[in-house]
Order: sequence, then structure tokens, then C-alpha cells
Amino acid sequence: MTVLRDYAASVIQPTLGQSAAPYDEVASPDGTLRAAWKRLAAEAVDVTLPELTRASDEIARLLADEGVVYTPPGGQQRSWRLDPVPLVISADEWATLEKGLAQRAELLNAILVDLYGPQELLARGTLPPGIVFGHSGFLRAVARATAAHQRQLVITGTDLGRTPTGEWQVLADRAQAPSGIGFAMENRRVLSRVLPVAYREAGLHRLAPFFQVLRVSLMQAAPPTVENPRVVVLSPGPTSETAYDQAFIASTLGFPLVEGTDLVARDGAVWMRVLGRLERVDVILRRVDAEWSDPLELRGESQLGVTGLTEAVRRGTVTVINGLGSGVVENAALIPFMSEMCEQLLDEPLRLPGVPTVWAGTPEGRDQLLDRLDELTVRRIDPPFDVDTSSRERLVEAIVAEPYRYVGQEPVGVSVSPTLDQGRLEPHALTLRAFTLRHGSSYRPMIGGLATAAPVGSSADQIEVSKDVWVLKGSPDEPDQGLPDVLPVTHARAPVTPVPRVLDDLFWLGRYAERVEDLLRLAIATHELAEDFQGRPHSSGGRTLAVVAGVMRSLSPSSYDPANFEGDLRSLLLDAHRSGSVGQTVMRLKEIAQSVRDQVSPDLFRVFGAMDRARGLLAANPHGWQIGESAGRMLTAILSLHGVTGNMVRDEGWHLMEIGRGIERSLQLCQLIGPTLSVRRGLDVDRDVHQAVLQAAESAVTHRRRHRGVVRAASVLDLLLLDETNPRSLRFNLLAVDASLATLPGSSGSTRPERLVDDLLAELDRLDVGALLDLDGETRPNFVRFAQATAQHLMRLSDAVAEVHFATGPTPRSLGFSTGGTDA
Repeated sequence: MTVLRDYAASVIQPTLGQSAAPYDEVASPDGTLRAAWKRLAAEAVDVTLPELTRASDEIARLLADEGVVYTPPGGQQRSWRLDPVPLVISADEWATLEKGLAQRAELLNAILVDLYGPQELLARGTLPPGIVFGHSGFLRAVARATAAHQRQLVITGTDLGRTPTGEWQVLADRAQAPSGIGFAMENRRVLSRVLPVAYREAGLHRLAPFFQVLRVSLMQAAPPTVENPRVVVLSPGPTSETAYDQAFIASTLGFPLVEGTDLVARDGAVWMRVLGRLERVDVILRRVDAEWSDPLELRGESQLGVTGLTEAVRRGTVTVINGLGSGVVENAALIPFMSEMCEQLLDEPLRLPGVPTVWAGTPEGRDQLLDRLDELTVRRIDPPFDVDTSSRERLVEAIVAEPYRYVGQEPVGVSVSPTLDQGRLEPHALTLRAFTLRHGSSYRPMIGGLATAAPVGSSADQIEVSKDVWVLKGSPDEPDQGLPDVLPVTHARAPVTPVPRVLDDLFWLGRYAERVEDLLRLAIATHELAEDFQGRPHSSGGRTLAVVAGVMRSLSPSSYDPANFEGDLRSLLLDAHRSGSVGQTVMRLKEIAQSVRDQVSPDLFRVFGAMDRARGLLAANPHGWQIGESAGRMLTAILSLHGVTGNMVRDEGWHLMEIGRGIERSLQLCQLIGPTLSVRRGLDVDRDVHQAVLQAAESAVTHRRRHRGVVRAASVLDLLLLDETNPRSLRFNLLAVDASLATLPGSSGSTRPERLVDDLLAELDRLDVGALLDLDGETRPNFVRFAQATAQHLMRLSDAVAEVHFATGPTPRSLGFSTGGTDA
């Protein structure tokens, strides 16, 4: 018997209505598969446990290769998890749910328009004032001034769970900055690759058309006088909980991913800083909570927002999606009043009920909550939502002191779905986040969504796993997402210049990538010497090993015994806390890649996946040979980065990345040849050191072909310093840096970075290799001075590039407009 049928047969459920047993998404009470699953092809239903386990392993590999990560609130960043068993929903069932979701979004929008406009719900007594004015999501700074703007909500999220009878109920509304659309699309992309036949034969609604409509909807939300709107995605930064989701949306829609420091308010509008100039922004898809969006009028200590954004919103020069203050409808205290508000605002009965909730803001509600403390789940209406229930006395005191801040909710019952857990299918509690988009004049739910599952009774976010949501089509010719066409939008080519912050990141992406490559080459050369000579310290090879290992330790200081080459090399490759190590540099490289995810190919993250697997093999294998094997695999992975970046558009970002790469390669070369060629150690040792230097600089083959195996200091320096045909030479890289600098806006031929490069090239033109190698005893003082001066010159060049090309645009002026204008 196949694993899903076996699971269904093993689930014993009482007759529905006789017990509160959770609804099972796959198994009917009689032990057969539910109707939606019976419709799927045999490839989906008749999967075996080994096949499912294989799919799970492949999913984990693909997610790692694409760098899909998530940071739980207050936790550490972790890999995104996807279960191979999807949530399957029939067309008929979805049609009912779809109507409820569309109504829910329309109702939330109507509530927002009223609360920030005429406030009839308050005037009629439908809503007690304490619910609104006592909630942190209500922003007085935008009240009434935006009342005429009828599109407060463009996209909403609705968290859903099933009752034991199979009915969907709303667990929470997400209106402030609903996240998860990018994760939902990523889940679909991965699962369709792992289970291609099952996916193809299932007859599902594709998700891509939803993103096409999202792009159009965002552009049409711009102020009406704008013909070619600029849309940006405002992110808290790469360390935020859903940074991947934000970057995925920005990249998929083709909009810049910006942070607060990339924008400036001036003359009552919002502008984006772009290489010394400002460009107008018309629409902001906000992923920063409203209270952090403007340090001038909202939360003063915020470093995430844009000073003056609120005034620009009031003036109507920029549209923020979702609007500032939309978080007020996420208030759980609204749930008991939803049905009445739906009747009043939409003249319809509420289709999707919420979790039964008691608000303590009225005397009756407070008494009911206090009487049922042992039965209800007590929550605050504002963050932090969870309350300390360890002391009943303190909890009662808190509720009595500020009753309007508390609600009590009936224990949430949700369905269960079979989830692969430690090699077998187990029923896990399931919730569904559905998304609804303003499309034209109405709201249209995404046909699909993002489901999450966790062991029943568990509240630990770290053990949640996501599920793809498969909504079956009613007929094969039904259009995906029910969208036969997409709203037209005027086509215009958008400027592609990244903001200075992104240019800075790309510059350091080039530097760190080159640093990793050079460190790995040095580690491989050291390991090969250690394999042969670590037991013979007084031989020429042993003395060469000491020289090369000394260079490695100068680049990455180590506390290891100098004779413990294996431990030192393992630490260099694995230890992310060791200064200058491969492990630490790769970590920095990943962080930067996450921050510019919208600018680079997803293939970049395959590089990190391959490197992580190589490091994992090394960590698990105690044998010395694994050091060289893993270092080689890591080098192969980082070399593939050249192929990834080679396909990038040759814009300012690419040129700055190449400038960073050229500066770092030149700097690493100076740090390599400085201590190795500055001393004469004897004929045999010098020959071996020169060979190791050429190997670490990837120039051994070229030198051997040109000089027939005869290695001398002069020929090594000529190849590594002056040969403009050698991509590893100092001259080659300085010429490349000079060429890229010339392409950048603001470069005039006489800027400081260009002058510094010219000085270095002129120094090479005057260079006499023979004079560099003059001896004073056993040392070469001219060469020491040259290597040190060149390294310092390169560091000044790096600083000058930052000063000239990463400036954040014109200095912000006084805002010059009133911050008043509210009536609330």
C-alpha cells in the first residue's frame, strides 16, 4: 500500500459532529482519501515512503541552493522548510472560500476608509472608541487627510484554520505588510521540480498570473497624474524576518528593493538617491511597520523609515501600500464586531467567521474574560501579544488596569495534514495564509497560498514546515487564477541604476568573492605542502611550508600551534568566528548576497549551497585528505561565481563589483608576494617558495610554459606585477579597474580614484624588477617598501571609490513644509 493511502487507512476518526477530532486534510473519516486527493493522478497519490523521503531531501537541497531563509521572531536565521505533501483543495471548496476572502478584503478596506475618514462606525456606536484609539495601529497623523483615497488596502493576508466540521474560520488578518507571497511562489517552483509528473498531471492553478496582476495593480495605485510610475519595495533590511520574501517580490516584479536610507523626502515628495541625483518615487510597497516608517512624525528613534514620508502621503504625492495606519484592522478586538460592521458597510452577511473572541474593553466583556480565564486564551491587542499566565493574580491585575488592551479567544481548532516527520507521515496542525489583491475595482484572492504545519500541540516556530497549496481547476480550460487577461499598463523602460547602498554592497561582493578564492588557493597550496613535509620541518619543503603557512596566518590570525597544520587549515575553512578566515568571509559574502538578492541571479545562491555541502563534508570527516578535497570543492564553487556575474548587465553595479574584485586581487597579491619574496632563504627553499607563490596566484602553468620550468624571483615578479596579459597580474587588474572607473557617472578622468590608479600604473611603468631584488644581507628592502606602499595605495583607492561613488546623493535639506494637517 502506498504511503498516503496507508496514512488515510490508519487515521481513525469518529463520525463528524460527534466529537471535536480535528479535520484531516487527506483522510476521510472512513479511512479513504478525500475527494480532492482522489482526483489527483496516481503519480501524486501512489507515492511510496522512499520516494517521498527522496523528494524531501531534494527539496532541502534546492532550497539551500537558492538561499531561501527565514528568521523567526526573536530567533536565528534558518533554512526555509517545505514538506513534500501539499495541501490540496478542490475547485468547489475554493469557490466558496474565495467569495469569503474577497468580501473580507473589501470589508477591511471599508473599515479603514471609515476610520480614517468620516468615522461613522464610531459615531453610530458600532465600534467602541477604545478599540480604535487604544490600538497602536491607529495613526492619528494620517487620519481624515486620506479619507478620499478609497484604496487603503491593495493586498491583504488572511490566516485561516478549519474547524472540526471542515469549515474555514479566520485566525488573523494581515493588512499592515502581509508577507509570504514570495515564499508561496518559491514553494511552487521547488515542488514542481521535485514532483514534475504529479504537478503536471494535477491540473492546478499556476501562480505566475497573480504576480503579473500584482505588478499592474501596484503601478496603477500611483497618483493619477503620473504616467510612468516608479515603484519601490521598502525593506527593513537583509536581517528582517522575511527578507527573502521581500527580495523575491522585488526581483520578480522588477522593482528596486530599497531601505529607508535610500529614500529622501523633499518638497513634499519622496525621492530615491541614485549616484549623486534624486529620482521621484510614486509608489512604495511597504514592508516596514507603519510606526517605524517616519521618524519625524511617528517613531522618532526609527532608522528604518523615511523622514517626511507621512507628509508626502498626506499631500498625495506618493502612494504607500498598504497605507500607513492599515495595521489598525489587525486588532483582534475587532473580531466580535465584524459581522455587524459587514452588515452596516457592505449590506451583506459575513461569510468567513473569526475565532470566537471576547474583548475586555466593556464591563460585560471584562467580567466574562475574568470569569473564563481558565477556558480562554488571553492575548493583548498590541505587541507583544502573548501574556504571562504563570501568575493568575498578576494577569487579573493587568486586565483590570487596562481592560481595553486584552481579549480572550476560544482555543483555536485547526485541521491536520500528513507531514513527513523523522521518516514517516504524521498528522500536523495546519494553517493557511491566503492573499487577496485589489484588481481593478474589486478584490481577487490568489488561487493558492502559503500553508504551514507543526506538530499538534506545539508552539515552537522553529519546527514549523511550509506546504505548497494546490487548488485544482474545475475544468482543464479554466484560465490560471481565473485571469484570461491582464489589465493593460503603459510600457516604458525604467531606469536601472541601483541606489548607492546597493552599489556599495556589489563592490564588496566583488572584494569578498575574490578574497575567498585567493584564501582557498593559498589553503590548497599549504595543504599540499603539509601532506608531504609537515613531519620534516628542517627540509627545504618543511621550511617552505613554514613560509606559506606564515602568510596564511598573517591574513587570518590563528591561535593554533604553528605545527598543527591540519587543525589550522580546518579552522581556516570552517570557523566563521576566526578573523579573516574562509568561513567568516563566506558568511560576509552571504550577507551581502542576501541584501542585493534583487540585483543578482538566483544561481548565485547555488554557489553557497555547494560551498556549504563541501564544508559539511569536512566537518563530518576527521581525515586529513578531506581538507584538500573540501577546499577544492569550495574553490570550484566560488569560481562558478565568475560565470554567474559574467551574465549580469554591464551597469554601474557590475562595474563596481569588478572594481572591488580588481582591488582585492591586487591587494591579495601584495600580501602574498610581500613576505614570501622579500627574503633570500637558499636556492632550494626559494625555488619551492616561488612555486607555491605561483600556484597560489594561479600562474604556475603560464610561468612553466614561458620559462620551461626554470623559476627565478625576477621571472615570477615580471609575470605577477607587469604582465598585462596575465589576469592575475597587478598591471592587468589596475587596467581593468581603470576601465571600469571610466564608465561610472561622476568619473571625469581626474577624480581621486582615477588619479590613484594612474599613479599606480605610472609606478609600474617605472618599475625596475632587478632593482627590486637587490639584497641587503638576506633581505630585499626595495621590494619590502614597494609591496607595503602598493598595498597602502590600494587601500586608499578603495576608500576613494567609496567616497566618490557611494555618496548617498544630495545632502537632505530642511523639509520646508508643515507636519500638521490632521483632524484626529
